Amino acid sequence: MKIFECQNCGQLLFFDNTVCEKCGHALGYHAARGILTALEADGNGAWRPLAAPEESMRSCANAAYGACNWLVPASAESPFCDACILNRTIPDLGLQENVVLWQRLELAKHRLVYGLQRFGLPIAARAEGYRSGLAFDFLSDAGPSFQESQTVMTGHAEGVITINIAEADEIVRTRNRENMAEPYRTVLGHFRHEVGHHYWERLVRDGPALDACRRLFGDETEDYTEALERHYGNGPPMDWPQRFVSAYASSHPWEDWAETWAHYMHIVDTLETAHAFGLTLKPKAGRDPALAAEADFDPYREPDFDRLMAPWLPLIYAANSLNRSMGQPDLYPFVIPPAVIDKLRFIHGVVQDNVVGDR
Repeated sequence: MKIFECQNCGQLLFFDNTVCEKCGHALGYHAARGILTALEADGNGAWRPLAAPEESMRSCANAAYGACNWLVPASAESPFCDACILNRTIPDLGLQENVVLWQRLELAKHRLVYGLQRFGLPIAARAEGYRSGLAFDFLSDAGPSFQESQTVMTGHAEGVITINIAEADEIVRTRNRENMAEPYRTVLGHFRHEVGHHYWERLVRDGPALDACRRLFGDETEDYTEALERHYGNGPPMDWPQRFVSAYASSHPWEDWAETWAHYMHIVDTLETAHAFGLTLKPKAGRDPALAAEADFDPYREPDFDRLMAPWLPLIYAANSLNRSMGQPDLYPFVIPPAVIDKLRFIHGVVQDNVVGDR
């Protein structure tokens, strides 16, 4: 994730900021330019972005709920931004607790869409008429569900990503993480995992990369239901840490792909944050020169996978150590074995081969 500065006063800004705390200017994210910009009123509810003063923009309709800080061209037909137009179902906003949960979901989803745009990946919204396009259903156990059961399952089906809004409740999510024996469970992680399924369908399933994907991840035609029943009944194979990025990734090739895709997005976005802050690592102990690293490149535009990965392990060693100093769990509680490196390399190649937008 980039960091930004106010075009009016130079104050450091972050992706989800809506007001500059130093000069008071309203802020909005200009997705087409990839920048958070200070705004000045331009009449009739429009804004003039200081980063693009020749343009007239307005706030996304979901700004009214504190759920979005993205901008929409004043001439656009849709009242929604690139991220919010992907919504198919949102929670009942008549319940205040749903508003808070939805705001958290939207922050994570906007970070997801930011990353997809930075990669330059194709993003087609089902709301704009694309039959297999991307759509999000944010549902609650107490509300309407597309399943016979009233328990909403977070998941993906042909471009439609369903998220149980309870996952935005930290207490519920922590309980689920403990019950599932997961070292890591976040709202953003859910989004990145589920969108991985979508991009497997879009970029791999019917394309030339399928055979190579099967050689690395396995044959996805294996019965999915039986595989999950086996996983939850018997647990992962004993050697899963040598072959998979997580225990759940060992359950089925589809889940292996989605878990690895999510980790690829974690890695690239974290490296971009390190790059934005100009981080340089020079450990004062240990003799391995590979422990020194500098995030001196834009990871979203880096074609060389090895250069992408070189600073990752030193960075995560440092980040995990900082967390431990604060009495917190490891920021990244995973080990990446050589087999997973090969899978990450493959996903990097698929992403590089399918760039269609500006980055």
